[in-house]
Amino acid sequence: MAAATPSPTPPGSLKRIVAASLIGTTIEWYDFFLYGSAAALVFNKLFFPDSDPLVGTLLSFLTYAVGFAARPLGALVFGHYGDRLGRKKLLVLSLLLMGGATFAIGLLPTHATVGSAAPVLLTVLRLVQGFALGGEWGGAVLLVSEHGDAKRRGFWASWPQTGAPAGQLLATGVLSALTALLSEAAFASWGWRIPFLLSGVLVIVGLWIRLSVDESPVFKAALAAAEERRATAGQVEKMPLVAVLRHHWRDVLIAMGARMAENISYYVITAFILVYATTQVGLSKQTALNAVLIGSAVHFAVIPLWGALSDRLGRRPVYLIGAVGVGAWMFPFFALIDRGTFGSLLLAVTVGLVLHGAMYAPQAAFFSEMFATRMRYSGASIGAQFSSVAAGAPAPLIATALLADHGTSTPISLYVIAAALLTIVAVICARETRDSDLGGVAERTPEDSRVRADA
Repeated sequence: MAAATPSPTPPGSLKRIVAASLIGTTIEWYDFFLYGSAAALVFNKLFFPDSDPLVGTLLSFLTYAVGFAARPLGALVFGHYGDRLGRKKLLVLSLLLMGGATFAIGLLPTHATVGSAAPVLLTVLRLVQGFALGGEWGGAVLLVSEHGDAKRRGFWASWPQTGAPAGQLLATGVLSALTALLSEAAFASWGWRIPFLLSGVLVIVGLWIRLSVDESPVFKAALAAAEERRATAGQVEKMPLVAVLRHHWRDVLIAMGARMAENISYYVITAFILVYATTQVGLSKQTALNAVLIGSAVHFAVIPLWGALSDRLGRRPVYLIGAVGVGAWMFPFFALIDRGTFGSLLLAVTVGLVLHGAMYAPQAAFFSEMFATRMRYSGASIGAQFSSVAAGAPAPLIATALLADHGTSTPISLYVIAAALLTIVAVICARETRDSDLGGVAERTPEDSRVRADA
């Protein structure tokens, strides 16, 4: 028995849902990216002062990568309860966890004060950040996807995705302003704490907005249908994780493959670039931060455009444009940076982020449309976050190690190109999901999961 497909949310209400998801994801990504920027700029000196500068940066990025290791656990826990209890409750919890951990980082003693305990405490708080973010993404994009209709789902669902560049923009902007206003000594002493402490204010705003939105109508219809089946036929639902692995295992693998180029390229372009531009090319921190700042603003603007294009062309064609484009751009990307001017650095970063947006924009609708309602939070989150352990987590670390070993950007370019090839294969193997009905509550059978649309 299936519940009736819920009516699309009125445009005014949908805009409020989009705003709530966007503001929440912006705050969460601000917190997450702030750590990445600080890891590249100051954490190597504050928490690993006895190391060689490049080794200290490697250790700093290692704590950065730890946050990614916790994201799959967050995906499992938040996905399970999000499919059982609803999207909204879990999104409120993820925001509290992320904001609390980030605020606490701003209060941490450094190595000079408490010795080796400092990096340990930093790592623990980074784990909490990663756990929270692992549950945030799936819930935020599903809340929007499940409120809208199929016709413009790619466009509306892409707006929570703009939370990533918006968070990057906010984090980089605050750091850029502080490095411009403060001396290097003042920034290293106390100025770096200000952006982390600001997270407390942002979380209060985000909670106020998130608590004002309604639960997804698609989820409520699916929950009602499940309760009816239990009451009338004694049918008990499987755990979401079990159902995902039984009915959607192929979709999970496709989602993981699709994220490889998107995740790796993003962290090379926005996090590793701060290391490469300052240590290899000799540009100032301020110059590198400004390039990422402007590039993130353009990134924010193009994501909804790519999302709208995916409503017209399909998710797969737009995603493939991004994967092919990022792979092809890597050698020109580093060649431009090596010229040592702000203009060439800005061009490299901006074009890279525009191409990345072609993958990132349709991703929300694409992954949401792969899974049945009562396992959608788990499926989308697992597919997205488990790949981050192999993709985004080690990307700055691998890129920094390749630079240290070879002294050239060539192996880093080949690393990103290999990821792009993997993503291209995954997307080619995927079915086109643009016209999927998210109101369906029935589980897909293994036979259904093998059906593929014509390429």
